[in-house]
Amino acid sequence: MSDRQLTHHDPVAVLGLGPMGQALATTLTSAGIPTTVWNRTPERAEPLVARGVTAAPTVTAAVRAATVVVTCLRNPAAVDSVLAAHDDWAGHTVIDVTTGRPDEARKLADWADGNGVHLVKGAILTPTPTIGTPAAVTLWCGSQSAVEAVLPTLGAFGGTPAYLGSEPGATAAYEMALFDLFGTSVTGLLHSFALASAEGIDPRSFARYAAGIAPMLAALVARFADEIAEDRFPGDHSTVASVGSSISHVIEATDAHGIDSGMLRAARSVIERTVAAGHGEDGLARLAQFLTPPRSA
Repeated sequence: MSDRQLTHHDPVAVLGLGPMGQALATTLTSAGIPTTVWNRTPERAEPLVARGVTAAPTVTAAVRAATVVVTCLRNPAAVDSVLAAHDDWAGHTVIDVTTGRPDEARKLADWADGNGVHLVKGAILTPTPTIGTPAAVTLWCGSQSAVEAVLPTLGAFGGTPAYLGSEPGATAAYEMALFDLFGTSVTGLLHSFALASAEGIDPRSFARYAAGIAPMLAALVARFADEIAEDRFPGDHSTVASVGSSISHVIEATDAHGIDSGMLRAARSVIERTVAAGHGEDGLARLAQFLTPPRSA
C-alpha cells in the first residue's frame, strides 16, 4: 500500500445515511471537503444535495469519486455487503465508524490488508448534534501513518481525535465497554422510574432526587479505576455485603408490584458469589472480578 499523504482537498465518500452518516456528510461539506454520498434508500440524500453534497447512484460510483471512504452503517454485516458491491478498493482509505465487536473490526482489517486498503477504525461516542463541534468525542485506531493522513477528515468531525494505537480492535473494545455502561445505566434509570411510579411518586418529583445519583457515579469511576488497577478493594465507603442487602430489599419491593426484577437478581447473583468467596467486606469494585470467568493459568 502506498504511503501517499492525503490533504484536506481529497474527496470523501460517505456510505450510509442514517442520522450519524448524514451528520458526518454535512460537516465534511461544511469544512470544504468534496463529499459524495450513497445510501440504499436514495431519498435520504436529498437534503444533503441541497447543501452541496453529491449523491451517487451506486457504491461503485461513490467510491470512484473519492479517495477516502467513510462507512457508517447499521452493523458490520452491512459493511461487508457494501464493500462487496465494489471490486477495486486498492489505494483507498476506509474510515469505518460502524458499531461492532472487536473481533469484527479485526476481520475488517484482514479484508483491508488483502485488498490494498488503508483502514482507520473509529468509534463516535457522542450524539449527532455534537458532530463538527468541540463537544464531539471520537476514538481512532489503525496504522499511525493511515490515521495521520486523514486527520483533516477526522478533524472535521469535531473535537480532538484520540488515537488508540494500531490494534484494529481497540476502538471497538472501548465502544463496547462504554455502551455497556450506557445501556445498563439507562436501563437502571428507567427501572427506577417504573418502581417510583408504582409507588405513586410523580416522575418529575423523583427526577429531582435521581439527578443527584449522577455525580456520585462520576466519582466512583475514578475510584474504581484506581482500585481495579491496583488490585485493592477497601470497604471504607461501602461493602459488597451491605449493597447486597439493599438490593434484596429493592427486589422485594419490585416483585410486589410485578415489575421485572431480572437485572437486580443478576446483580445479586454476582454479589452472592463474591460474598461466598470471602469478599463481603471488600469495596464494590471487587465485584468486577466476579463478573468474568477466572483466567486459566
